[in-house]
Amino acid sequence: MLKRTLDVSLACVSLLLFLPLICILALLVKCTSRGPVLYWSSRVGRNNQLFQMPKFRTMSVGTPAVATHLLEDATNYLTPVGSLLRKTSLDELPQLWSILINDMSFVGPRPALFNQTDLIQLRSSCGVDILPPGLTGWAQINGRDEIPIPEKVALDLEYLRRRSFGFDIEILFKTLLKVIRSDNVSH
Repeated sequence: MLKRTLDVSLACVSLLLFLPLICILALLVKCTSRGPVLYWSSRVGRNNQLFQMPKFRTMSVGTPAVATHLLEDATNYLTPVGSLLRKTSLDELPQLWSILINDMSFVGPRPALFNQTDLIQLRSSCGVDILPPGLTGWAQINGRDEIPIPEKVALDLEYLRRRSFGFDIEILFKTLLKVIRSDNVSH
């Protein structure tokens, strides 16, 4: 209950604080590339239920729906402002909506793409699938896409075992530091 209260409170405050920036970013995306401002990605949530997760669109329309690190040359697909949005993690701001409607939490395992069956199966076998997916998480701040899936799931499992209000605050603080430094960001 405390986690959900923190999520809703922090999402509302963040939306109010970032609303001018969100509007500017939406205009930038719209004016620099054809297609919608938001990209709605089919993701796996709590109990392996699919949900639609919004992000500012950083890739050209028609880019294959796979994890960015699996694209042969992801830079070929980036929109003119895509690299900046990814480097600063500003493409994630629309996920505040997913937190408000309870599809996501601020902290939890990052939601898998619908087609990442190896990640989904391993999380399910470890019981991690009971957690709501997060805007950030323990695996996210300990390597993001650069770590192998078994290691990522081990970190997700560690989060499941250690989860607490204090641990969530620690992860949020460390995430802020990572974003400021642009650590482990895929371009």
